[in-house]
Formats: sequence, structure tokens, C-alpha cells
Amino acid sequence: MTDINSDVRSILIKNVQLNGKETSIYIEGNTITEIGGPKLEADTVISGTGQAAIPALINTHTHAAMTLFRGYADDLELFDWLSKKIWPLEHKLTPDDVYWGTRLACLEMIKTGTTCFNDMYWHMTSAARAVEDSGIRGVISGVVFDNFDPEKGEKEFKRCVNDIKELRDNTGPRVIASFGPHAVYTVSNELLEKLTKHAQEHDMLIHIHLAETEKENLDYIEREGGRPVEKLAELGFFGANVICAHGVWLNEKDIRTLAEFDVKISHNPTSNMKLAIGSAIPYEQLTAAGLTVSLGTDGCASNNNLDMFESMKVATLLQKFHTNQQTVMPAHEVFEMATINGARSLRLDAGEVAEGKLADLLLVDLKHPSMVPNHDLISNLVYSANGSIVRTTICNGKILMLDRKVEGEEEVIEKCQEHAARLVND
Repeated sequence: MTDINSDVRSILIKNVQLNGKETSIYIEGNTITEIGGPKLEADTVISGTGQAAIPALINTHTHAAMTLFRGYADDLELFDWLSKKIWPLEHKLTPDDVYWGTRLACLEMIKTGTTCFNDMYWHMTSAARAVEDSGIRGVISGVVFDNFDPEKGEKEFKRCVNDIKELRDNTGPRVIASFGPHAVYTVSNELLEKLTKHAQEHDMLIHIHLAETEKENLDYIEREGGRPVEKLAELGFFGANVICAHGVWLNEKDIRTLAEFDVKISHNPTSNMKLAIGSAIPYEQLTAAGLTVSLGTDGCASNNNLDMFESMKVATLLQKFHTNQQTVMPAHEVFEMATINGARSLRLDAGEVAEGKLADLLLVDLKHPSMVPNHDLISNLVYSANGSIVRTTICNGKILMLDRKVEGEEEVIEKCQEHAARLVND
């Protein structure tokens, strides 16, 4: 299933709403080549009547295979949840578990309008294979821990580099390899320096948790004599290739430093709220400093879904509640976080429906009850909709879902039920 729609080289979407006007969209190969032109024929013709074309959504922080843990051990204190429930299950994960868990994540994202995700988890080559077979895009990093053990750090570095080579040798352009050092409290400075150097030499992205909890900052200050952002800057870790997940506990100096290096921030509001790690990111300060802020869901053990429409709504409501200001993070800004800002963060020529852009787009149902009336499409998408409004999902010029149907979805669901049951019951 790796070559989805291999016989389809062109798609014509007719009579579709785009930016408030009815038009047509012509896709050739993996690119949007013409909007509103005279094209009448294509390998596949789709009627867009009653639908709007919007850019596909981009999820910049996931642990995809944690779909297998959805609904398992909710509502526990954070450390008990991790140490007594999640970590023991993760120790049991096999490459096949990660493959099917990631397939389920890809299926859920396709059904809810996401065509690219930035992942950090175990068995990265299995996750990459799942991305290939699902047809979407994935920036795949194998999570790296050394727990400040130099010998383990050397092994982890070699393992990660070897996994990346295997991934690059066996996948196509929809899969992008990156580094995934977990966090400053699990990865030594020495290992971070090695990963940074290798990433710079090979022009790779780096994906890390940063300033997620107050305890993370306080423990680091006690151990290193300074704040994490300050010390990572001294190490030469930061650059435009670095994506920091969470960023809840950043102060003004941290923000200025991150802006200096054009670091990207992935905001994960639903997970942050569920795990009670802090009230909200300093969104106004981040954007005022010129930082690119995108949107993520985090894993399904701490969200518990991958629906980016829900994440958009939660993000904007959380900011309004936290600041007591109705105008903070308006609908068009949070929509950009989930589209064009995600594309900028992951270095993709996507995030908008325009000629010359990658053909990653959605057709959404304007007759869905949650979309009626349509006074303002972006407002409806952010405040009213959920992933069920997506009728058709196209990624890289290939149709992954048409009229809510994804090829092979029944097998994915059945397999994941089996793998999840084995993990919990063995």
C-alpha cells in the first residue's frame, strides 16, 4: 500500500469554495498547478459542490503510537501516571506495536484533516513504515534518552544515527528524519552537543520537549546553575531547525533568546490542560518577539485524540480564559498556527491552497450542521467544527480519504484492538 493512487497523476476539483468564491483546483503530480483555470479533464474529477477547500492541518508534536494507550489510566497524578502506568507499557512495546499504533494515528489524522505530523517515539523505522503505508507526511524522530550516563549516551547516539540512515534508505520524500532528544532532564549536555553537531552537518530538524513543567526548570537550575534556555544557547543547541514542544514556563529572557535563534514553538493546549502542567503559554510575548508558534496535540495518552480542529478551539479559549481578554489569539491566528506556521516549522512548501504549493488540502462539508450558517468560514472552522466536517483529504496529490472513506481502515482498527489488548493484559 506504499504507492497510494499510483495511477492518478492529475486531480480536478470542480465548483469548490475557496476564499469565499466558487472555483476549480487542478492538481498535477504532488503540486497545485492551477486555480480557476479552464481545465475540464483529469485522471480524477471531484465535485466540490457544497464544500470548501482549505489547507490540510499540520500537527507539530505527537507521540503517534500512543494511540494504543488511549483511555488507559486517565486522571492520575502525573508522576504516578508516568512511572506506574505509561512507562511500564512502553517497555513492552515491539516494533510491530509501534507500526500499528502509528497506522491508527495516521488513520485518525486523515479522518480529521491532518496530513503531516512531527513525531517523537520509539522504533522510528516502524513509525516511518506506517507513514509510508498510510500516505501522509511524517517528520519522524526516534526519542533519545541517556539519563546522564556517558556509556548509554554513546550507544543512544549510534542507535539514532543508524536508525536515521535506515529510514532514509527505505522511505520516500513524505518521510523526513529528525533527531528527538527527549528533554533536558533525560538527556545530557554531551549527547545534546553530539546531536546538534550531526543535525547541523546534515541539515536536520531537532524536536525536543522544553519548559513543559515548572519542576523541569527548577531541577535544571539546581543541577546546572542556570535556566535551560540559557544553558542550551551556550551549548550552541538552538537554531531555526529546532522545534520546542510546550514552552509553558518560558520567561521574558528565554523568549528573547529563542527569538534570536528563530527557534520554533509547538503549543499543545489540550495535553497541557489535562496534565495540569501550567496555565497557558505566553502567547502574546512569543508572537511579539517574532517567534513562529504552531499547534500540536501531543500523544493520545494525554489528549486523548489527534483532532486538530479541537486543538484549535482549546488553544484560543485557553488564551482568552487565562488572560481575561476576548481578543487574544483570534480565529485566523490559531488557524494559521495549525496550517502555515506548522509548514514553516517543518520546512514544508505547504499550509495554504495556492498555485505552486504542495497538494495537501481538504474539502470540508459546508452543509454539516456545525458549519451552518457560514457567516465566517475561519470562525466556523475554529469555534464550531470538529474533524467530522472533513469529506476529502488529499496529501502530496493523492486522495487518502474520499467522502469519509479511507482504504483499509477496518484492518487498522482491528489490528490495533489486538495490539492494545496484548500490551495491557500480558
